[in-house]
Amino acid sequence: MDEGKVFQTKLDQIATEMRALELLYERYFSGEEKRAPLKERNALEKKLRRLTTRRIIRTDHRFRFESLSSRYHTYATRWDRVQRLMDEGRYVRHLDRRRSNISSSSRQRDNYDTLYDSLILAHRECSMASPPPGRSQFNSFLERQKAQIQERFGKREVEFRIVIENGKPKLRAKAKK
Repeated sequence: MDEGKVFQTKLDQIATEMRALELLYERYFSGEEKRAPLKERNALEKKLRRLTTRRIIRTDHRFRFESLSSRYHTYATRWDRVQRLMDEGRYVRHLDRRRSNISSSSRQRDNYDTLYDSLILAHRECSMASPPPGRSQFNSFLERQKAQIQERFGKREVEFRIVIENGKPKLRAKAKK
């Protein structure tokens, strides 16, 4: 594969991971998640640091990398500031506004989008020959799986995640208690 395409793929992967990390932090700050996504943040930061030491010859790649890096550092500054406010007890969550603006279906759609992004990343990591499923096909599959699990375990919340087993991305589902 051409070195330029490999580097472009790395930049695409970083952009996707950054979007997923942004969503995870928003969920953490809103109180949906109990812990900050530090593991994901450290992994993304490590990838950015690794590319910082590399000499990027193509101008378009250098521009895109610097844009991604700058965007990450802007997010990191905001996340650190909000975390500090939370630790000091001065952060006010805007849950009332959020409840009125965001329905559970849009929250579910955000979860599915994050999960789909994870599937794409896993698909790239495994270097799969076949293309990944389309977003709408993936979402309808998740809805069918959710309905089957809720039928078997009651109307409990269902949590999905993507794992890599034997060099292939797999979907894991878990009924919350």
